[in-house]
Amino acid sequence: MPSKTNEERKQIKRAAILEGARQVFSRKGLLAVTMKDIIDECGISRGGIYLYFDSVDAIFIAVIGQRSSRKFDGIRADIRANYPFDDLLAKYFAEHKDRLLNHVGSSLLRATYEYYYTHNTAADHAFQQAQINASQQTIYAILELGVTQNVLRAQRLTELAETFMLIIEGLSVLAITGAITAQRIDDQIEMMQAMLPRK
Repeated sequence: MPSKTNEERKQIKRAAILEGARQVFSRKGLLAVTMKDIIDECGISRGGIYLYFDSVDAIFIAVIGQRSSRKFDGIRADIRANYPFDDLLAKYFAEHKDRLLNHVGSSLLRATYEYYYTHNTAADHAFQQAQINASQQTIYAILELGVTQNVLRAQRLTELAETFMLIIEGLSVLAITGAITAQRIDDQIEMMQAMLPRK
């Protein structure tokens, strides 16, 4: 079996750092995390980690970037496969409900909002907007599938995608503060369903 190239070894090490950091951010949020926390989690030397990243923020941005590129892969695959619109939308809402009720304490949600609230440069705002855009574009793609399948009218899809994204973000904030309930989520999902321009 051929040995790994230097570049392959670097990619494996970088991926290990990001996975260890993701675990730390999921447990502690962002503001309480130090480079030492990540170093300890990864079992890497201080000098070794600095070959890849120069700060906790740089690692966090890389973790979020990696998550964002994979987050909606399943939904995108379902859209390409022409998955039935109502089933896909129900699946999308169910995944959010499960995340909000059962996985907030083990997700990057708290860390993400801590970043948004404490980082205010133009680059930080662009980073935040890119995350919001990705969520909104995914919702829009689901709605477009409904149009393609002749379930929805092509009416105000951009506005609906933004409204759905804002509702989901609002529910996420409630989940972080502990003010979320299954009923509250169900009520918002029912309201979003009622907004759909069905044929």
